[in-house]
Amino acid sequence: MQLTVELAAGRKSSLLLRNPVMLAAGTCGYGLEYARIAEIERLGAIVSKGTTLRPRRGNAQPRTHEVAAGLLNAIGLQNPGIEAVIRRYAPIWATWQTPVIVNIAGETVEEFAELAQRLEGVPGVAGVEVNVSCPNVRAGGRVFGESPEAVAAVTAAVRQSTTLPVIVKLSPNTGDARPTALAAAEAGADAVSLINTLTGMDIDIEARRPLPAHGTGGLSGPAIRPLALRMVYEVARELRDRQPQVAVIGIGGITSASDALSFIMAGAIAVQIGTANFVNPRTGVLVLEGIEAFMRAHGVENIAELVGAALP
Repeated sequence: MQLTVELAAGRKSSLLLRNPVMLAAGTCGYGLEYARIAEIERLGAIVSKGTTLRPRRGNAQPRTHEVAAGLLNAIGLQNPGIEAVIRRYAPIWATWQTPVIVNIAGETVEEFAELAQRLEGVPGVAGVEVNVSCPNVRAGGRVFGESPEAVAAVTAAVRQSTTLPVIVKLSPNTGDARPTALAAAEAGADAVSLINTLTGMDIDIEARRPLPAHGTGGLSGPAIRPLALRMVYEVARELRDRQPQVAVIGIGGITSASDALSFIMAGAIAVQIGTANFVNPRTGVLVLEGIEAFMRAHGVENIAELVGAALP
């Protein structure tokens, strides 16, 4: 049974994953705590939490709020900064068999480029995931990911700064991710991952205040899966026809093997599991085992046979 998948196949920046199950940014920290409680070596890859040039303290508490079928979060990109990440974590990642992809977040195009450049050649860093759901301080705080032009500018700058595989993580808040996906592809991305969280909020009716404390937060979990699946399907179909060298990674509410397989059949070559990790840190391993069981039951020899199986 063949489960391996390759990002940027045939390109200098290719990355081979032992299987299509990844952990999403922000749900396993930098991997160390996760590695102590779950079988990290069985996963295809993990994506680090969002990392910025300088340390960030993050938003006020409460930063997370559970809602029906999901979770709102407004962490505010709390992290120790890129140099601390390289110094503290990369030497440990270099000893693992599972690739670590670093999620990077900048306030300007130049910051994204500098982050990518600093990660170039660092042992233990297998790739970068570009978080374009960040406010562009030079565009009045407008999120990069809402503009195809901004996505293209960020992607091109990162591509020129590194030979590592470049994954661009797309925002769903545009409603249609195809224009930004194409912009990323044409600017040199090796893959796009989608979707990031949807902007949402709740209200504490006793305190008469918004939740999370930031006012709004990113909605993740099973509530967003049908929308995420639709967007992955649309983007995979568009890229297949116009930029077939660019891979799609599916994200959004995956809690089971059947969820993961639906994204794979919609055209994703790999999936990322996020919020479900908070419920059960072994979700990734359980999803992998379920995919293997499905393939055995249906006589599927290679996971590639299932990629895009539901596309017209």
